Amino acid sequence: MIVCAEDAVPKIESRIADQLGPQRFNIWFKNATRLSFADHYLRVSVPNHFVGEWIEQHFSAAVIDAAREVTGNDYTLSFAIEPLLAKNLGKKQPDRQSEFAANNPDRLAREHRRFGSLPVAGPLKGKLDEFVVGVSNRLAYAAALSVVENPSTQYNPLFIHGGCGLGKTHLLQGICNGLKDRHPNLRWRYVSGEEFTNDYVFAIKAREMDAFNSRYRSLDALVIDDVHFLANKRATQDGFLHTFKAIDAAGKQIVLASDAHPKMIGHFSESLVSRFLSGMVVRVESPDLEVRTTVLRRRAERMKVDISDAVLRHIAENFRANIRELEGALLKVVAQAHVSGEPITVPLAERAVRDLVRQTAPVVMLGDIESVVSIYFGLTPADLHTSRKSRTIALARGIAMYLARRHTDMSFPEIGRFMGNKNHSTVILASRRISQMLQANAAAGWMTPEGLREQNLAVLLTELEEQFGATKTADAAPKARWAS
Repeated sequence: MIVCAEDAVPKIESRIADQLGPQRFNIWFKNATRLSFADHYLRVSVPNHFVGEWIEQHFSAAVIDAAREVTGNDYTLSFAIEPLLAKNLGKKQPDRQSEFAANNPDRLAREHRRFGSLPVAGPLKGKLDEFVVGVSNRLAYAAALSVVENPSTQYNPLFIHGGCGLGKTHLLQGICNGLKDRHPNLRWRYVSGEEFTNDYVFAIKAREMDAFNSRYRSLDALVIDDVHFLANKRATQDGFLHTFKAIDAAGKQIVLASDAHPKMIGHFSESLVSRFLSGMVVRVESPDLEVRTTVLRRRAERMKVDISDAVLRHIAENFRANIRELEGALLKVVAQAHVSGEPITVPLAERAVRDLVRQTAPVVMLGDIESVVSIYFGLTPADLHTSRKSRTIALARGIAMYLARRHTDMSFPEIGRFMGNKNHSTVILASRRISQMLQANAAAGWMTPEGLREQNLAVLLTELEEQFGATKTADAAPKARWAS
Protein backbone atom coordinates (compact mmCIF):
# COMPACT_ATOMS: atom_id res chain seq x y z
CA MET A 1 0.00 0.00 0.00
CA ILE A 2 1.33 3.44 -0.88
CA VAL A 3 1.22 5.88 2.03
CA CYS A 4 0.18 9.41 1.23
CA ALA A 5 3.49 11.29 1.47
CA GLU A 6 1.80 14.69 1.51
CA ASP A 7 0.11 13.87 4.83
CA ALA A 8 2.75 11.76 6.58
CA VAL A 9 6.10 13.28 5.61
CA PRO A 10 5.75 16.76 7.21
CA LYS A 11 4.58 15.19 10.48
CA ILE A 12 7.48 12.71 10.42
CA GLU A 13 9.98 15.49 9.78
CA SER A 14 8.52 17.49 12.66
CA ARG A 15 8.83 14.47 14.95
CA ILE A 16 12.45 13.91 13.85
CA ALA A 17 13.22 17.55 14.64
CA ASP A 18 11.70 17.11 18.11
CA GLN A 19 13.85 14.04 18.77
CA LEU A 20 17.15 15.36 17.42
CA GLY A 21 16.83 19.04 18.25
CA PRO A 22 16.86 21.95 15.78
CA GLN A 23 20.65 22.05 15.28
CA ARG A 24 21.09 18.45 14.15
CA PHE A 25 17.85 18.49 12.17
CA ASN A 26 18.84 21.64 10.26
CA ILE A 27 22.34 20.30 9.51
CA TRP A 28 21.39 16.80 8.36
CA PHE A 29 17.74 16.87 7.29
CA LYS A 30 16.47 20.34 6.39
CA ASN A 31 16.94 20.84 2.63
CA ALA A 32 19.25 17.80 2.58
CA THR A 33 16.78 14.89 2.48
CA ARG A 34 13.49 13.91 0.93
CA LEU A 35 11.25 11.20 2.43
CA SER A 36 8.85 9.03 0.43
CA PHE A 37 6.96 5.78 0.95
CA ALA A 38 6.61 2.56 -1.03
CA ASP A 39 4.89 -0.43 0.52
CA HIS A 40 6.79 -1.26 3.74
CA TYR A 41 9.77 0.92 2.86
CA LEU A 42 10.60 4.49 3.81
CA ARG A 43 12.92 5.92 1.19
CA VAL A 44 15.41 8.55 2.38
CA SER A 45 16.82 10.48 -0.59
CA VAL A 46 20.07 12.35 0.08
CA PRO A 47 22.37 14.63 -1.96
CA ASN A 48 25.49 12.46 -1.60
CA HIS A 49 26.66 9.25 0.01
CA PHE A 50 28.32 10.99 2.98
CA VAL A 51 25.06 12.53 4.19
CA GLY A 52 23.22 9.25 3.62
CA GLU A 53 25.85 7.23 5.45
CA TRP A 54 25.82 9.61 8.42
CA ILE A 55 22.03 9.56 8.70
CA GLU A 56 21.98 5.77 8.39
CA GLN A 57 24.60 5.28 11.11
CA HIS A 58 23.39 7.93 13.57
CA PHE A 59 19.73 8.74 13.00
CA SER A 60 18.09 5.59 11.57
CA ALA A 61 16.37 4.79 14.86
CA ALA A 62 15.00 8.34 15.13
CA VAL A 63 13.58 8.21 11.59
CA ILE A 64 12.00 4.77 12.12
CA ASP A 65 10.50 5.83 15.48
CA ALA A 66 9.10 9.03 13.97
CA ALA A 67 7.49 7.11 11.10
CA ARG A 68 6.01 4.61 13.53
CA GLU A 69 4.55 7.32 15.75
CA VAL A 70 2.97 9.16 12.83
CA THR A 71 1.70 6.21 10.77
CA GLY A 72 1.42 3.42 13.32
CA ASN A 73 3.49 1.15 11.04
CA ASP A 74 7.08 -0.11 11.03
CA TYR A 75 9.14 0.67 7.92
CA THR A 76 12.47 -0.50 6.56
CA LEU A 77 14.73 2.40 5.54
CA SER A 78 16.07 2.57 2.00
CA PHE A 79 18.72 5.18 1.20
CA ALA A 80 19.20 6.68 -2.25
CA ILE A 81 21.26 9.43 -3.84
CA GLU A 82 19.28 12.23 -5.47
CA PRO A 83 21.84 14.67 -6.93
CA LEU A 84 19.27 17.43 -7.40
CA LEU A 85 19.04 17.78 -3.61
CA ALA A 86 22.55 19.25 -3.64
CA LYS A 87 21.04 22.40 -5.13
CA ASN A 88 18.93 22.86 -2.00
CA LEU A 89 21.89 22.88 0.39
CA GLY A 90 22.88 26.25 1.77
CA LYS A 91 26.34 27.52 0.95
CA LYS A 92 27.64 26.92 4.48
CA GLN A 93 25.83 23.64 5.12
CA PRO A 94 28.67 21.32 3.97
CA ASP A 95 31.03 23.21 6.30
CA ARG A 96 28.58 22.80 9.19
CA GLN A 97 28.20 19.09 8.44
CA SER A 98 31.97 18.64 8.40
CA GLU A 99 32.42 20.52 11.68
CA PHE A 100 29.65 18.51 13.31
CA ALA A 101 31.23 15.25 12.14
CA ALA A 102 34.64 16.32 13.43
CA ASN A 103 33.26 17.29 16.86
CA ASN A 104 30.81 14.42 17.19
CA PRO A 105 32.94 11.90 19.15
CA ASP A 106 33.42 14.36 22.06
CA ARG A 107 29.76 15.30 21.93
CA LEU A 108 28.66 11.67 22.07
CA ALA A 109 31.05 11.10 24.97
CA ARG A 110 29.44 13.95 26.88
CA GLU A 111 25.97 12.56 26.19
CA HIS A 112 27.19 9.09 27.14
CA ARG A 113 28.43 10.42 30.47
CA ARG A 114 25.23 12.31 31.15
CA PHE A 115 22.69 9.71 30.12
CA GLY A 116 24.64 6.46 30.46
CA SER A 117 25.13 3.88 27.74
CA LEU A 118 23.52 4.66 24.42
CA PRO A 119 20.76 2.21 23.45
CA VAL A 120 22.00 -0.81 21.58
CA ALA A 121 20.47 -1.55 18.18
CA GLY A 122 18.49 -4.71 17.67
CA PRO A 123 20.10 -8.09 16.97
CA LEU A 124 22.63 -8.22 14.14
CA LYS A 125 20.84 -8.93 10.88
CA GLY A 126 23.60 -10.43 8.76
CA LYS A 127 23.81 -14.23 8.54
CA LEU A 128 26.36 -16.21 6.56
CA ASP A 129 23.77 -18.67 5.24
CA GLU A 130 21.94 -15.71 3.65
CA PHE A 131 25.06 -14.26 2.03
CA VAL A 132 25.06 -14.61 -1.76
CA VAL A 133 28.41 -16.12 -2.79
CA GLY A 134 30.06 -15.58 -6.17
CA VAL A 135 33.44 -15.06 -7.77
CA SER A 136 33.62 -11.53 -6.37
CA ASN A 137 33.39 -12.53 -2.70
CA ARG A 138 34.08 -16.27 -2.44
CA LEU A 139 37.45 -15.93 -0.70
CA ALA A 140 36.11 -13.46 1.85
CA TYR A 141 33.13 -15.72 2.54
CA ALA A 142 35.36 -18.77 2.97
CA ALA A 143 37.56 -16.87 5.43
CA ALA A 144 34.52 -15.73 7.41
CA LEU A 145 33.19 -19.31 7.53
CA SER A 146 36.58 -20.54 8.73
CA VAL A 147 36.56 -18.01 11.59
CA VAL A 148 33.13 -19.24 12.69
CA GLU A 149 34.12 -22.90 12.55
CA ASN A 150 37.58 -22.50 14.11
CA PRO A 151 38.06 -19.06 15.69
CA SER A 152 41.55 -17.87 16.60
CA THR A 153 43.31 -20.35 14.34
CA GLN A 154 44.01 -19.94 10.63
CA TYR A 155 42.77 -16.42 9.82
CA ASN A 156 43.72 -14.13 12.69
CA PRO A 157 43.45 -11.23 12.30
CA LEU A 158 41.02 -11.27 9.40
CA PHE A 159 40.86 -7.96 7.52
CA ILE A 160 38.10 -7.60 4.89
CA HIS A 161 38.19 -4.57 2.60
CA GLY A 162 36.37 -3.35 -0.50
CA GLY A 163 34.09 -0.64 -1.81
CA CYS A 164 30.94 0.57 -0.10
CA GLY A 165 27.85 -1.61 -0.16
CA LEU A 166 29.56 -4.86 -1.21
CA GLY A 167 28.68 -6.98 1.83
CA LYS A 168 31.50 -6.39 4.33
CA THR A 169 29.10 -5.55 7.16
CA HIS A 170 26.97 -8.59 6.27
CA LEU A 171 30.04 -10.82 6.58
CA LEU A 172 31.08 -9.33 9.91
CA GLN A 173 27.60 -9.63 11.37
CA GLY A 174 27.38 -13.14 9.93
CA ILE A 175 30.58 -14.06 11.80
CA CYS A 176 29.11 -12.75 15.06
CA ASN A 177 25.83 -14.59 14.59
CA GLY A 178 27.77 -17.73 13.63
CA LEU A 179 29.92 -17.52 16.76
CA LYS A 180 26.79 -17.06 18.86
CA ASP A 181 25.20 -20.20 17.36
CA ARG A 182 28.28 -22.44 17.12
CA HIS A 183 30.16 -21.30 20.24
CA PRO A 184 27.57 -19.92 22.69
CA ASN A 185 30.14 -19.61 25.49
CA LEU A 186 32.46 -17.33 23.53
CA ARG A 187 32.43 -13.64 24.43
CA TRP A 188 32.40 -11.42 21.36
CA ARG A 189 31.75 -7.77 20.65
CA TYR A 190 30.72 -6.08 17.38
CA VAL A 191 31.33 -2.33 17.13
CA SER A 192 32.02 0.22 14.44
CA GLY A 193 35.26 2.19 14.39
CA GLU A 194 33.30 5.22 15.55
CA GLU A 195 31.73 3.35 18.47
CA PHE A 196 35.15 2.13 19.57
CA THR A 197 36.46 5.71 19.37
CA ASN A 198 33.54 7.03 21.39
CA ASP A 199 34.01 4.34 24.02
CA TYR A 200 37.70 5.17 24.28
CA VAL A 201 37.18 8.93 24.47
CA PHE A 202 34.53 8.51 27.15
CA ALA A 203 36.74 6.16 29.16
CA ILE A 204 39.55 8.70 29.18
CA LYS A 205 37.33 11.64 30.09
CA ALA A 206 35.49 9.68 32.78
CA ARG A 207 38.73 8.10 34.05
CA GLU A 208 37.31 4.64 33.47
CA MET A 209 40.13 3.06 31.47
CA ASP A 210 40.16 -0.02 33.71
CA ALA A 211 36.53 -0.70 32.82
CA PHE A 212 37.27 -0.05 29.12
CA ASN A 213 40.21 -2.46 29.13
CA SER A 214 38.21 -5.09 30.95
CA ARG A 215 35.33 -4.74 28.51
CA TYR A 216 37.49 -5.21 25.41
CA ARG A 217 40.55 -7.21 26.41
CA SER A 218 38.58 -10.03 28.00
CA LEU A 219 36.82 -10.82 24.71
CA ASP A 220 37.22 -14.05 22.78
CA ALA A 221 36.47 -12.21 19.53
CA LEU A 222 36.58 -8.50 18.70
CA VAL A 223 34.84 -7.50 15.46
CA ILE A 224 35.25 -3.88 14.27
CA ASP A 225 33.52 -2.49 11.19
CA ASP A 226 34.74 0.66 9.37
CA VAL A 227 38.07 0.55 11.17
CA HIS A 228 39.32 3.33 8.87
CA PHE A 229 37.36 5.70 11.15
CA LEU A 230 40.36 5.51 13.49
CA ALA A 231 42.53 7.26 10.89
CA ASN A 232 43.94 10.59 12.09
CA LYS A 233 43.02 9.75 15.70
CA ARG A 234 46.41 9.00 17.20
CA ALA A 235 45.29 8.59 20.81
CA THR A 236 42.52 6.16 19.84
CA GLN A 237 44.95 4.24 17.64
CA ASP A 238 47.30 3.87 20.61
CA GLY A 239 44.44 2.55 22.70
CA PHE A 240 43.40 0.18 19.95
CA LEU A 241 46.97 -1.04 19.48
CA HIS A 242 47.21 -1.98 23.16
CA THR A 243 43.81 -3.69 22.94
CA PHE A 244 44.91 -5.50 19.77
CA LYS A 245 48.12 -6.71 21.43
CA ALA A 246 46.28 -7.97 24.51
CA ILE A 247 43.67 -9.90 22.52
CA ASP A 248 46.24 -11.25 20.09
CA ALA A 249 48.61 -12.33 22.89
CA ALA A 250 45.75 -14.25 24.48
CA GLY A 251 45.23 -16.12 21.22
CA LYS A 252 41.79 -14.64 20.65
CA GLN A 253 40.10 -13.68 17.34
CA ILE A 254 40.13 -10.25 15.71
CA VAL A 255 38.06 -9.38 12.62
CA LEU A 256 38.19 -5.99 10.92
CA ALA A 257 36.58 -4.35 7.90
CA SER A 258 37.37 -1.19 5.98
CA ASP A 259 36.55 0.50 2.71
CA ALA A 260 40.27 0.50 1.86
CA HIS A 261 43.32 -1.77 2.08
CA PRO A 262 45.31 -1.19 5.30
CA LYS A 263 48.14 0.45 3.34
CA MET A 264 45.69 2.87 1.73
CA ILE A 265 44.30 4.29 4.99
CA GLY A 266 45.87 7.66 5.69
CA HIS A 267 47.31 8.58 9.09
CA PHE A 268 47.33 5.00 10.35
CA SER A 269 50.29 4.02 12.51
CA GLU A 270 52.80 1.64 10.96
CA SER A 271 52.48 -0.64 13.99
CA LEU A 272 48.76 -1.15 13.34
CA VAL A 273 49.19 -1.60 9.59
CA SER A 274 51.90 -4.23 10.08
CA ARG A 275 49.67 -6.14 12.49
CA PHE A 276 46.76 -6.02 10.07
CA LEU A 277 48.99 -7.37 7.31
CA SER A 278 50.26 -10.19 9.51
CA GLY A 279 46.95 -12.00 9.14
CA MET A 280 44.52 -12.61 6.27
CA VAL A 281 43.74 -9.53 4.16
CA VAL A 282 41.01 -10.22 1.62
CA ARG A 283 39.15 -7.96 -0.77
CA VAL A 284 35.46 -8.04 -1.66
CA GLU A 285 34.95 -7.14 -5.31
CA SER A 286 31.90 -5.73 -7.07
CA PRO A 287 29.23 -8.42 -7.58
CA ASP A 288 29.04 -10.20 -10.92
CA LEU A 289 25.80 -10.61 -12.88
CA GLU A 290 24.90 -13.95 -11.29
CA VAL A 291 25.32 -12.61 -7.76
CA ARG A 292 23.34 -9.47 -8.57
CA THR A 293 20.46 -11.49 -10.01
CA THR A 294 20.39 -13.84 -7.03
CA VAL A 295 20.40 -10.93 -4.59
CA LEU A 296 17.44 -9.37 -6.39
CA ARG A 297 15.54 -12.67 -6.42
CA ARG A 298 15.99 -13.14 -2.67
CA ARG A 299 15.00 -9.57 -1.92
CA ALA A 300 11.86 -9.94 -4.05
CA GLU A 301 10.99 -13.11 -2.12
CA ARG A 302 11.35 -11.26 1.20
CA MET A 303 9.13 -8.50 -0.17
CA LYS A 304 6.65 -11.22 -1.24
CA VAL A 305 6.60 -9.85 -4.77
CA ASP A 306 6.41 -12.10 -7.83
CA ILE A 307 8.95 -10.86 -10.40
CA SER A 308 10.07 -12.72 -13.51
CA ASP A 309 13.71 -13.62 -14.17
CA ALA A 310 13.66 -11.33 -17.20
CA VAL A 311 12.85 -8.29 -15.05
CA LEU A 312 15.43 -9.23 -12.43
CA ARG A 313 18.06 -9.65 -15.13
CA HIS A 314 17.21 -6.27 -16.65
CA ILE A 315 17.77 -4.58 -13.29
CA ALA A 316 20.96 -6.58 -12.63
CA GLU A 317 22.42 -5.67 -16.02
CA ASN A 318 21.85 -1.96 -15.48
CA PHE A 319 23.00 -1.64 -11.85
CA ARG A 320 26.42 -3.16 -11.34
CA ALA A 321 27.94 -1.23 -8.47
CA ASN A 322 26.74 -2.79 -5.25
CA ILE A 323 23.88 -4.41 -3.40
CA ARG A 324 22.29 -1.23 -2.11
CA GLU A 325 22.05 0.23 -5.58
CA LEU A 326 20.35 -2.96 -6.76
CA GLU A 327 17.85 -2.95 -3.93
CA GLY A 328 17.04 0.71 -4.51
CA ALA A 329 16.30 -0.01 -8.17
CA LEU A 330 14.12 -3.00 -7.28
CA LEU A 331 12.18 -0.88 -4.80
CA LYS A 332 11.59 1.74 -7.50
CA VAL A 333 10.21 -0.90 -9.87
CA VAL A 334 7.87 -2.33 -7.21
CA ALA A 335 6.66 1.15 -6.27
CA GLN A 336 6.01 2.01 -9.92
CA ALA A 337 3.90 -1.13 -10.29
CA HIS A 338 1.89 -0.25 -7.16
CA VAL A 339 1.24 3.30 -8.35
CA SER A 340 0.27 2.36 -11.91
CA GLY A 341 -1.57 -0.85 -11.08
CA GLU A 342 0.33 -2.60 -13.88
CA PRO A 343 2.01 -6.01 -13.65
CA ILE A 344 5.78 -5.98 -13.24
CA THR A 345 7.14 -6.45 -16.75
CA VAL A 346 10.38 -5.56 -18.51
CA PRO A 347 8.84 -2.45 -20.18
CA LEU A 348 7.58 -1.23 -16.80
CA ALA A 349 10.99 -1.87 -15.25
CA GLU A 350 12.65 0.05 -18.09
CA ARG A 351 10.42 3.05 -17.44
CA ALA A 352 10.88 2.85 -13.68
CA VAL A 353 14.68 2.78 -13.68
CA ARG A 354 15.32 4.93 -16.75
CA ASP A 355 15.95 8.04 -14.66
CA LEU A 356 18.02 6.05 -12.16
CA VAL A 357 20.29 4.76 -14.89
CA ARG A 358 20.69 8.19 -16.44
CA GLN A 359 21.22 10.08 -13.15
CA THR A 360 23.09 7.46 -11.17
CA ALA A 361 25.71 6.25 -13.63
CA PRO A 362 27.99 9.32 -13.47
CA VAL A 363 27.34 10.11 -9.81
CA VAL A 364 27.98 6.73 -8.28
CA MET A 365 31.56 6.40 -9.46
CA LEU A 366 32.33 9.77 -7.92
CA GLY A 367 30.93 8.51 -4.63
CA ASP A 368 33.49 5.70 -4.64
CA ILE A 369 36.25 8.02 -5.83
CA GLU A 370 35.80 10.55 -3.04
CA SER A 371 35.49 7.76 -0.45
CA VAL A 372 38.81 6.19 -1.52
CA VAL A 373 40.56 9.56 -1.78
CA SER A 374 39.32 10.84 1.59
CA ILE A 375 40.30 7.65 3.41
CA TYR A 376 43.78 7.72 1.85
CA PHE A 377 44.41 11.27 3.06
CA GLY A 378 42.88 10.69 6.49
CA LEU A 379 39.86 12.90 5.75
CA THR A 380 36.12 12.45 5.46
CA PRO A 381 34.07 13.03 2.30
CA ALA A 382 32.60 16.04 4.10
CA ASP A 383 36.08 17.60 4.19
CA LEU A 384 36.18 17.51 0.39
CA HIS A 385 32.79 19.27 0.28
CA THR A 386 33.80 22.14 2.53
CA SER A 387 35.25 25.50 1.52
CA ARG A 388 38.42 24.90 3.54
CA LYS A 389 41.64 25.05 1.53
CA SER A 390 44.37 23.50 3.67
CA ARG A 391 47.19 21.87 1.73
CA THR A 392 45.92 18.34 2.34
CA ILE A 393 42.25 19.09 1.65
CA ALA A 394 43.03 21.08 -1.50
CA LEU A 395 45.21 18.27 -2.88
CA ALA A 396 42.67 15.56 -2.04
CA ARG A 397 39.80 17.59 -3.50
CA GLY A 398 41.76 18.28 -6.68
CA ILE A 399 42.66 14.61 -7.13
CA ALA A 400 39.03 13.57 -6.60
CA MET A 401 37.85 16.10 -9.19
CA TYR A 402 40.53 15.01 -11.68
CA LEU A 403 39.64 11.32 -11.26
CA ALA A 404 35.94 12.14 -11.62
CA ARG A 405 36.61 13.78 -14.98
CA ARG A 406 38.80 10.87 -16.05
CA HIS A 407 36.52 8.00 -15.03
CA THR A 408 32.97 9.37 -15.26
CA ASP A 409 30.87 11.17 -17.84
CA MET A 410 30.07 13.99 -15.43
CA SER A 411 30.47 17.57 -16.61
CA PHE A 412 32.47 20.16 -14.66
CA PRO A 413 29.29 21.73 -13.20
CA GLU A 414 27.92 18.31 -12.19
CA ILE A 415 31.14 17.42 -10.35
CA GLY A 416 31.12 20.81 -8.65
CA ARG A 417 27.52 20.40 -7.47
CA PHE A 418 28.20 16.89 -6.16
CA MET A 419 31.27 18.00 -4.20
CA GLY A 420 29.71 20.67 -2.05
CA ASN A 421 28.23 23.04 -4.65
CA LYS A 422 31.63 24.11 -5.96
CA ASN A 423 31.78 26.45 -8.97
CA HIS A 424 32.57 24.68 -12.25
CA SER A 425 35.67 26.85 -12.64
CA THR A 426 37.01 25.34 -9.39
CA VAL A 427 36.76 21.88 -10.94
CA ILE A 428 38.42 23.05 -14.16
CA LEU A 429 41.35 24.62 -12.33
CA ALA A 430 41.79 21.63 -10.04
CA SER A 431 41.79 19.16 -12.95
CA ARG A 432 44.20 21.37 -14.90
CA ARG A 433 46.57 21.61 -11.95
CA ILE A 434 46.68 17.81 -11.50
CA SER A 435 47.22 17.32 -15.25
CA GLN A 436 50.15 19.75 -15.23
CA MET A 437 51.72 17.95 -12.28
CA LEU A 438 51.40 14.64 -14.11
CA GLN A 439 53.00 16.04 -17.25
CA ALA A 440 55.91 17.29 -15.15
CA ASN A 441 56.16 13.90 -13.37
CA ALA A 442 55.90 15.87 -10.12
CA ALA A 443 55.48 14.61 -6.57
CA ALA A 444 52.39 15.40 -4.50
CA GLY A 445 52.97 16.68 -0.98
CA TRP A 446 50.58 16.83 1.95
CA MET A 447 50.68 17.13 5.72
CA THR A 448 50.32 14.20 8.11
CA PRO A 449 50.65 14.05 11.92
CA GLU A 450 54.29 13.03 11.33
CA GLY A 451 54.94 15.98 9.04
CA LEU A 452 55.16 16.48 5.28
CA ARG A 453 54.72 13.38 3.10
CA GLU A 454 55.52 13.22 -0.61
CA GLN A 455 54.81 10.67 -3.32
CA ASN A 456 55.01 10.63 -7.09
CA LEU A 457 51.59 11.77 -8.27
CA ALA A 458 51.31 9.23 -11.11
CA VAL A 459 52.04 6.36 -8.73
CA LEU A 460 49.57 7.75 -6.21
CA LEU A 461 46.78 8.01 -8.79
CA THR A 462 47.39 4.43 -9.94
CA GLU A 463 47.08 3.15 -6.37
CA LEU A 464 43.85 5.08 -5.86
CA GLU A 465 42.40 3.84 -9.15
CA GLU A 466 43.08 0.26 -8.13
CA GLN A 467 41.14 0.85 -4.92
CA PHE A 468 37.93 2.01 -6.58
CA GLY A 469 38.22 -0.53 -9.38
CA ALA A 470 38.93 1.73 -12.35
CA THR A 471 41.20 -0.90 -13.88
CA LYS A 472 38.48 -3.56 -14.00
CA THR A 473 36.15 -4.55 -16.76
CA ALA A 474 32.99 -2.55 -17.28
CA ASP A 475 30.81 -5.27 -15.75
CA ALA A 476 32.87 -5.35 -12.58
CA ALA A 477 33.53 -1.64 -12.18
CA PRO A 478 32.01 -0.27 -8.96
CA LYS A 479 29.82 2.76 -9.31
CA ALA A 480 28.26 3.79 -6.03
CA ARG A 481 27.16 3.05 -2.58
CA TRP A 482 23.84 4.84 -2.82
CA ALA A 483 21.16 4.27 -5.37
CA SER A 484 19.78 7.34 -7.10
